[in-house]
Amino acid sequence: MNFPLYIAKRYLRSNSKNSAINIINRIASMGIIVGAMALFVVLSVFSGLKEFSLSFTNNLDPDLKISSTLGKSFEISPGQENQLKKIAGIAHFSKIIEERVLFVYGDKQEVTYLKGVDTQFTQVNPIVKSLYNGQWLAYNTAQVVVGYGLAQKFSMGLLDFNTNLEVFVPKPGRGGINSPDDAFNKTTIYPIGIYAISEDLDSKYVFADLRMAQDLLEYNKNQISGIEIKNKQGADETAITNQLNSIFKDKITVKNRAQLNESLYKMLNTENIAVYLIFTLVIIIALFNLIGALIMMILDKKSNLKTLFNLGVEIKSLRKIFLLQGTLLSFFGGLIGLTIGIVIVLLQQNFEWIMITDSLAYPVVFSVENVVIVMGTIMVLGFIASLIASSRVSERLLE
Repeated sequence: MNFPLYIAKRYLRSNSKNSAINIINRIASMGIIVGAMALFVVLSVFSGLKEFSLSFTNNLDPDLKISSTLGKSFEISPGQENQLKKIAGIAHFSKIIEERVLFVYGDKQEVTYLKGVDTQFTQVNPIVKSLYNGQWLAYNTAQVVVGYGLAQKFSMGLLDFNTNLEVFVPKPGRGGINSPDDAFNKTTIYPIGIYAISEDLDSKYVFADLRMAQDLLEYNKNQISGIEIKNKQGADETAITNQLNSIFKDKITVKNRAQLNESLYKMLNTENIAVYLIFTLVIIIALFNLIGALIMMILDKKSNLKTLFNLGVEIKSLRKIFLLQGTLLSFFGGLIGLTIGIVIVLLQQNFEWIMITDSLAYPVVFSVENVVIVMGTIMVLGFIASLIASSRVSERLLE
């Protein structure tokens, strides 16, 4: 028979007779339950907000993006295109050109990005789903798709033939400029669609045909500024990146979606850690009640412990009684709190009881990762608290 565990069981039974100790135990348990529930709910809410925030960038950012390490543009040969098509992990890829240019509409001006795209672009990015008005552009034409923010700034409608939307691109080269015609390439473009994603992105891009963008920038037919890639499900990004570097002789930079939005991901991760630490502090404060309850148990059973010690039970075994008591209390308290938290999150996820607006429910995401984080945090902190409290059992106390 494991003598310390036997003593612990007997002790837990006899402890129920002490109403004061019972009350303290319940207070400690409630603190752990509420702390576990709050931590899980908050982590689930933040996971939902994170997913909601990133959903905006997912409409414009590809799984992988290739850019040149040697300048603003690079050339892709037909042979390299064929090699890209043979990479097993790539579902679709699109050649693009991005350049900051000047747009003029009547007496209004705005500097933003002209993004030339080819016919495969809508296969790589689900931008068509974000069209607020109109339709996607027809290729090999002067049609463009503008953002809702830019359309508002210009007070511009679709297919407005009374006022022209013009794009001005600085001409490459050196030497003096004698007239504006020598400084800029320009053309008239026709808005055919308006996309709406988020306040920041709605003024960022004007989408146009790739060939028109090449003509404005005086690029040759094979010259582009980037390639956007959509991976197949479960594809190995590292393997794809290695193959891309091999095809382009390490003259390119390949970034995934997280790297393209490095500052956004860094901000969200920092906020997530901050929220976790704040609510972990709440749990730590609640565990002070557990330490206090265990110490009161030790003092209440001091005479019993002294008898056991005199009968030959080691201090280490006596400490295990209270270590087990505190750890079990943390485990069951955490389990109950976690269960309540899971129920709350699943109810919100399925029934959308709490709304931000009339059409948008407060986003939450149930994640096994959050379950593990919460239970792991409760168990680790509960074990430490129990260890601190059980260390009060010493020879000096039992003298």
